[in-house]
Amino acid sequence: MAKVRVAVIGCGSIAKHRHIPEFAAHPQVELAAFCDAVEERAAAFADRYGGEAYTDYRELLRREDIDAVSVCTPNVYHAPISIAAAESGKHVLCEKPMATSREEALNMIRAAKERGVVLMIAHNQRLMPPHVKAREVLESGTLGRVLTFRTAFAHGGPESWSVEGKGGWFFRKDRAFLGALGDLGIHKVDLIRWLLKDEIVEVGAFVDTLHKENTDVDDNAVFILRTSNGVMGTMAASWTHVPGEDNSTVLYCEKGLIRIGADPEYPLIVERADGNVEKHRVGPIATNEEGGQTKSGVIDAFLESILNGTPPLIPGEEGMKSLSVILAALQSAEDKRIASVEL
Repeated sequence: MAKVRVAVIGCGSIAKHRHIPEFAAHPQVELAAFCDAVEERAAAFADRYGGEAYTDYRELLRREDIDAVSVCTPNVYHAPISIAAAESGKHVLCEKPMATSREEALNMIRAAKERGVVLMIAHNQRLMPPHVKAREVLESGTLGRVLTFRTAFAHGGPESWSVEGKGGWFFRKDRAFLGALGDLGIHKVDLIRWLLKDEIVEVGAFVDTLHKENTDVDDNAVFILRTSNGVMGTMAASWTHVPGEDNSTVLYCEKGLIRIGADPEYPLIVERADGNVEKHRVGPIATNEEGGQTKSGVIDAFLESILNGTPPLIPGEEGMKSLSVILAALQSAEDKRIASVEL
């Protein structure tokens, strides 16, 4: 079978640690091109994996031999590049948040549908083994309904992760759009929607910059959520969590609870109302810490959709629903009132 010829647009840390190595490891992929505004970054990957280096994505997209692209750029460029790629007939895997507005997201979805190409959003939390196992437990029905939840995603900030470090694009609103809310909060919003198989319909949020200097984006967001089925919960996204990371979730059900990511040895713990405790040694949740990189599953899922002609595991419509919650949280913080999510 012919290989899928892939181009990676944006050669920062998420491309370096996740997209590029996972594409390179797939037997049916040829990494054909790399693009970054900093020529040296693209050239370094081209030298290592083969293919050509570009600084202008438009020039890259004119190549008819490219089958698919990964969009790993700063957030504000996700939509325009994804739309241009789809319009040129290329399948698109886009990092989160997929866009900076619902209008942009809708245009991405429309462009992919019109050209009959795959549009998938890289919400990798759905594919982490403890989260997959948690959904299996919920689907078994033995815990009854989820009533409430609390979840958090927090670390010390992208300065230790981003290739640009302190003062890089993550900290600039004109390139990032949002800070911790868009970087981490959207991960947990998408996860809760997926775990509960339910839509978040109301949000009350505090979004602020509490500690980071020389930035015009938020470094902390704390909000309450209500779903269409009446489940209530709290969520926190933070760039000021030191040391280490917190990527934990607790689901409080009618007949017990599920703890995710609280115990490094047992990433999933089920505590039942009858006193029985189940501790599951499943695979870990990926982290940005040293040695914390694990295979995301996103790239394999994207390629499976292309190769088998099946719908993408996380389509643009799902990315837009999670983005809509984040936009409502931002509106809530600005208006200082509960905001409804546009569905």
